[in-house]
Amino acid sequence: MNDRVTVTLESGVAHVRLARADKMNALDDAMFEALIAAGERLKAEPKLRAVVLSGEGRAFCAGLDMGSFGRMAQGRATAAASVDGGLAARTHGIANRAQYAVWVWREIPVPVIAAVHGVAFGGGFQLALGADMRFVAPDARLAILEIKWGLVPDMAGAQLMRHLVREDLVRELTYTGRVFSGEEALAMGFATRVCADPRAEALAVAREIAGKNPDAVRASKRLLNQATLADAASGLIQETAEQVALIGSPNQVEAVMANLQKRAPVFSDGGGVIDSSSRE
Repeated sequence: MNDRVTVTLESGVAHVRLARADKMNALDDAMFEALIAAGERLKAEPKLRAVVLSGEGRAFCAGLDMGSFGRMAQGRATAAASVDGGLAARTHGIANRAQYAVWVWREIPVPVIAAVHGVAFGGGFQLALGADMRFVAPDARLAILEIKWGLVPDMAGAQLMRHLVREDLVRELTYTGRVFSGEEALAMGFATRVCADPRAEALAVAREIAGKNPDAVRASKRLLNQATLADAASGLIQETAEQVALIGSPNQVEAVMANLQKRAPVFSDGGGVIDSSSRE
């Protein structure tokens, strides 16, 4: 995993960094494997409170490695054999391997913030969409670039974009492959906020989230993930179930007592206690 992705965990915040800077963090076979391995590792981390996903060097992620396009040019059989034994195989639940490199960040039980600078093209753009939030540099360049190569966005992009941006804008960008800026991404709804230093701001927000009741944060992510899929009746039932489980639980009581006593809360999780005394 260290060849392509590095992971550090401090005070409940995991910083996941794409580490193929010489190739602008392009997605090759090893990068797909490393992203999935990092995501699976973090899904099982009991002390995890929040995640920041960023890229080293000049870019967040330039998209699919050029070598993959070269194999596609050799014909359908060669290309199909070179991509995980065939894209049709559901290798990770509902997803194939490439889709799961994006979808795994939705399955991580805590908030994920993508810090985007430089470029986020094609698969790199879809990787950012897998996060709960996207903090983007104003001069970042983003694109649903697959049409340039005669392809469609196929790393969960269609499923994720439809909940963020007007349908006609998604269609325009998908059909044209037009490159747009971080400022335009914010105006359209792809970016959560525009920041001069997306990584620093993402880490600051992740630390803030890490200071909240971790049980409530995880419950909130479950609710919000399901809200895009469930009917209203099922969603209302889930809200109630999550709230009933939280009321009177140790961390919820600690949140109440900390507010009443005007002090920072000290929450516990499956991996121990994280002191939030340095946070508001």
